[in-house]
Amino acid sequence: MATDGFTTCLWFDDQAEEAAHYYVSIFKNSTVGRLTRYPEGAPRPAGTVLTVEFTANGHKFVALNGGPEFKFNEAISLQIFCENQEEIDYYWTKLTENGGEPGPCGWLKDKFGMSWQVIPHRLDDMVSDPDPAKAARATQAMLSMHKLDIAALEKAYAGE
Repeated sequence: MATDGFTTCLWFDDQAEEAAHYYVSIFKNSTVGRLTRYPEGAPRPAGTVLTVEFTANGHKFVALNGGPEFKFNEAISLQIFCENQEEIDYYWTKLTENGGEPGPCGWLKDKFGMSWQVIPHRLDDMVSDPDPAKAARATQAMLSMHKLDIAALEKAYAGE
């Protein structure tokens, strides 16, 4: 059994290196690692980037230039749990700039089409509170937002 966690492989057409540098520029505790290239006789021109290993926020990834056959969709997303509104605003801005798209309930797509959820740490506690009225108010507030507003969520949760 693997003891070193998981590595997430992200399939790109031909933007793997650009994406690795983009994600590393946004998150702390991030680095670009080994880069491999297609050899002679491969389905892509020899010397073009095949994979780029990188770490973003301590999580291991491999970006693969596999071709246009597969695209990202909302079935998979990466969650960013934020401590405060400043963090939410930072990640929301960085990930939606240059062609990213805001979505509902704290979801967004970055410029590569990768789906992200930018959410406060406390959201899960609020929407799963044993008091159904509190949970319902927090859930309804979340459903009405694009970028999540912690103060507004807290007010709704408290019944204010």
